[in-house]
Amino acid sequence: MCTGRGWLATLAGVPSLFRRKPTDLVEESVTPVTTDEASAAAQSRGYTPAKGRETPKRPAAGRRPAGPAKPLTKEEAREQRRAARAESAAEFRREGGPRDRGPERLLARNVVDSRRTVGTWFFGGALIVLVGSNQAMPPIVRLLSNVLWGALALGVVIDSVLISRKIKKLVRERYPKSTERLGSLYFYAIMRSITFRKMRAPAPRVNIGDKI
Repeated sequence: MCTGRGWLATLAGVPSLFRRKPTDLVEESVTPVTTDEASAAAQSRGYTPAKGRETPKRPAAGRRPAGPAKPLTKEEAREQRRAARAESAAEFRREGGPRDRGPERLLARNVVDSRRTVGTWFFGGALIVLVGSNQAMPPIVRLLSNVLWGALALGVVIDSVLISRKIKKLVRERYPKSTERLGSLYFYAIMRSITFRKMRAPAPRVNIGDKI
């Protein structure tokens, strides 16, 4: 049987947790981490790149809009409106308006523009007739004015019939499935035929005598 002194000596040789320093416990609990594992963990937590790298620029759409522009003077605003009207008139002269859209309308314009029409002299002749029909004019002048008016009217009617017949023939040959009304095309072509060539819109694309 062990004496009291021997028992104490035995306990003294056993390592005690209560005697160990806190730093020893921390060192044992910490597991060494490699560089790759540390970088992966940092990136998974939303790691911010180190300073020295170029910060990506924000898109232009997210920027604050510039301040209000300097107001225009009256002369600048007037010049701007004048330029806008001139551009609009030039575009209408080239392309025309909504009523000029469609291949059938283009064909009708080409038919009219490829020939000389009596209607181009209609308004000029009407002005001469108006002046010649004045009661202050001699009877012979009034008579000639009436004859000229009748000749112009007859020429416009004959020319309109010929233009309409040609349009009808070409539309049926080239656009057999067209839904455009022929009466509307006839009226469109006749109104163009009595307009001066330089004033027609859209501008003519064919020359006089070209084959359509």
